[in-house]
Amino acid sequence: MTLFFFDFDKTLYAYDFHIRLPALSLVTGASQYQLAKTWWAGGYEIRAEEGEWRECDEYFAEFTRVTGAKLTLENWQETRALASTAIPGSIEAIAFAATLGSVCVLSNNPSPFAASLTLLAPDVAAIVGDNRLVSCDLGTRKPDPAIYRLALDRMGATAEETFFTDDSAANIAGAESIGITGHHLTYVDGVPQVDALRAAIERFAG
Repeated sequence: MTLFFFDFDKTLYAYDFHIRLPALSLVTGASQYQLAKTWWAGGYEIRAEEGEWRECDEYFAEFTRVTGAKLTLENWQETRALASTAIPGSIEAIAFAATLGSVCVLSNNPSPFAASLTLLAPDVAAIVGDNRLVSCDLGTRKPDPAIYRLALDRMGATAEETFFTDDSAANIAGAESIGITGHHLTYVDGVPQVDALRAAIERFAG
């Protein structure tokens, strides 16, 4: 099979933490400083992405314990959506790739994201269907080569027949280390170079 893995944040959808953090502060009543220092700077989001709290209820219970602020799934979805905006050229690219083979999202994210893709990105969800692999479910994060091996096993594909795009050069290097064809989605003056992504997909399919 021909398989195309797509990262989500900053690859399919733009993501701005500077929009999300004030929104989280507003819905929780906690200061931005408190949330950023305790949860993100404390390494808890990375631990969540690695699968330490694989259920949403576990994630939110730990969030409250660490930050002292209550957060619901609905609040999480609302604030995440505010910070996320579709990149039209990337959506066109994944739709094009879907005409050439199987497509799948492969994202570093916690359990609430895994439960929310259809709401956050209905356009992407409609293209990939059930092909959504999130680090919290796989138990490790990009760029660890292990996540790519697990993803290939889940999809029943080999590295040689797989293409992967991501905005992180380190994540691309991790995929390429096991033989996957990688494409680094770069930005020039804040603009993602989606034409180069489309061209890379065409070259791989050819």
